[in-house]
Amino acid sequence: MFQENGLYIILEVTKERDIRLLHFSDMPEGENVVDDKEIATHQRLVELRFAGENVAKHHGPRQIGGLPGHRLKFQKFVEKRNDFGKVISFSLVDEQTKVEVIVHWQFYDGIKTIRAWTEVINHGVEEVVIEQVSSFYLSHIDTEGNLPRNEKMMIHLPHTSWSNEGMWKKYTLQELGFYADEIASSKRIFGSNTGSWSSQELAPMAILENQETKGFLAWQIENNGSWYWEISGLKNLLYLQLSGPNDEENQWYKSLKQQERFLSVPVAISFSHGKVDNVLGELTQYRRKIRRENQDNRKLGVIFNDYMNCLFGDPTTEKELPLIDVAAEMGCEYYCIDAGWYSAGDWWDGVGEWQPSFERFPNGIQEVTDYIRSKKMIPGLWLEIEVMGIRSPLVEKTPKDWFFHRHGKPVIDRGRYQLDFRNPEVQAFADEIIQRLVEEYGVGYIKMDYNIDIGAGTDLKADSLGDGLLEHNRAYLAWLDRQFIKYPHLIIESCSSGGMREDYALLSRHSLQSTSDQENYLKTAAIAANASSLMTPEQAAVWSYPLEKGDMNEVVFNMTNALLLRIHQSGHLANLTAERKKLVKEAIETYKTEIRSMIPESLPIFPLNQFANFEQNWHSFGLANSEEIYVALWKKTPESNEIELDFHELHGKEIDLSLVYPKGWQYDYSWQAKTGKLVISIDGENTARVFKIVVK
Repeated sequence: MFQENGLYIILEVTKERDIRLLHFSDMPEGENVVDDKEIATHQRLVELRFAGENVAKHHGPRQIGGLPGHRLKFQKFVEKRNDFGKVISFSLVDEQTKVEVIVHWQFYDGIKTIRAWTEVINHGVEEVVIEQVSSFYLSHIDTEGNLPRNEKMMIHLPHTSWSNEGMWKKYTLQELGFYADEIASSKRIFGSNTGSWSSQELAPMAILENQETKGFLAWQIENNGSWYWEISGLKNLLYLQLSGPNDEENQWYKSLKQQERFLSVPVAISFSHGKVDNVLGELTQYRRKIRRENQDNRKLGVIFNDYMNCLFGDPTTEKELPLIDVAAEMGCEYYCIDAGWYSAGDWWDGVGEWQPSFERFPNGIQEVTDYIRSKKMIPGLWLEIEVMGIRSPLVEKTPKDWFFHRHGKPVIDRGRYQLDFRNPEVQAFADEIIQRLVEEYGVGYIKMDYNIDIGAGTDLKADSLGDGLLEHNRAYLAWLDRQFIKYPHLIIESCSSGGMREDYALLSRHSLQSTSDQENYLKTAAIAANASSLMTPEQAAVWSYPLEKGDMNEVVFNMTNALLLRIHQSGHLANLTAERKKLVKEAIETYKTEIRSMIPESLPIFPLNQFANFEQNWHSFGLANSEEIYVALWKKTPESNEIELDFHELHGKEIDLSLVYPKGWQYDYSWQAKTGKLVISIDGENTARVFKIVVK
């Protein structure tokens, strides 16, 4: 047994050199002894399956029991330290194939989170074909407490879809069809994604909760493509397995010749006890540790983008100039010209050249970007660099091996080809585009969109479809890294039809992420309230788009959507009444002077003890640090004007509550110091407030 950063780990090596992970938690539980020898063999460090090998266990669709995984013999472990903390690497060898498997655990000082990945090296003469390899495997995830599994264990799943991102739902295991004490279940609770939109149905994370002991385990899979996790079990053993793509679910396999190696997709696992806020706090701190260091995540500049409920991809010089004026007047610091700047008319399937349209900008787009700079804002442009439209003038002279292929044919999705970033010529083409935007047009901000899902992958020069996709994804990330090295102050927003790629392969590079394309501001509130569970709050870009026809409450609701995260301002602000425009300016000024400096140092909290969904009439989330708490509260159409918020961690203390935005508006409150309950009352419908709490 050893302890690191508040985590307790118990490992056992048998006389046959089988290494077993008996315990991994933030609680120092006793050793988990399993008398059943068959079940004991599932206390693995790693699951690994090769083509042509037996699967010796009763498994059904579960990804367990494969060979050579269950033949691996422990050789050694190595400890070292780096800038993050301790790294432990376990070396295992299959004596039959001479394949070495190294399981890596990276710890982070002061955080109850590890990053895990697996390395497979073929030291043998014969080629091997990996069909599945886990990045992390842990059995006995339900041993704390005394209640039966189905009475205490819950799982939170982050359902997501276009314009409906991050809608968490909480389930018992039985509600998902998994029952206790099965001899060998063929049922699994699992999450999977196949394709290039990593969060198109589920975000690549989840949270397991033990209601009896208030224990939480959260995980995320860090891949901008396909991934897989599963929970299942044998009798009293319940396990969690995390991985990138595999053959059965994602059409991925990988061949390794002699001395070739493969690194699995990295994953992160966080542990905590208390509330869901606590485990998300651990994960938030980890996300900040692994993220590229950049000024934007400290400064949190205010961005105006002309798309949402505004120009909707139809920009011209005539339309842009008055919007630039009002964005500057409101206090915005970046101005992004969104889609359409490169085409005179319908542009969807003609993209690819990324040259400005003189029909839209008769004097050149530099006239507009220069005007943006004259208003003391930094200009930005929309880009979708990973695709080329099937009607693009470049298609006929573009080598066909620039594109994804399946079955000998280029893959087409929604009128676009997918560029293959494994190809050095594609990377050079993309380099030239970025260089032109930055050095010729003076762009300091790029909205990098991605509006197709290319499916399982490409079989051109790849072992499998999934292999082609994974290697492309990794090549794209390496290309992205080079852009940030070349242009360290360039801000590149990650966007995929809103939030269809909310993953920490991309978010460890990009300083901010579009959270949704939701056009209804009332629904945007729920997405915003949950956004900091999926990413750090300083990376969560949320639209605020006051409508041309609306009332004062509509403006306040809209602005509150973004005030504790990243402001993506839009809307026809010049057409608002003076009173409503004043509320926009007040919100942005409040953000710049009172709020944004504390966001990168704060952790998310959920005072309603639940995530938001569209059906609720109240939403709330907040950001807390050692000195203060900011709380956003949205009210739609509830029967009562009162809502109770839980701050039990402040029980026994007195607080000062003040209204941050909109200043001077009505509210009442009562504080119950004994229980830590805060009751707030506000009048009206479809309105919102932002409060600040300071402990006396």
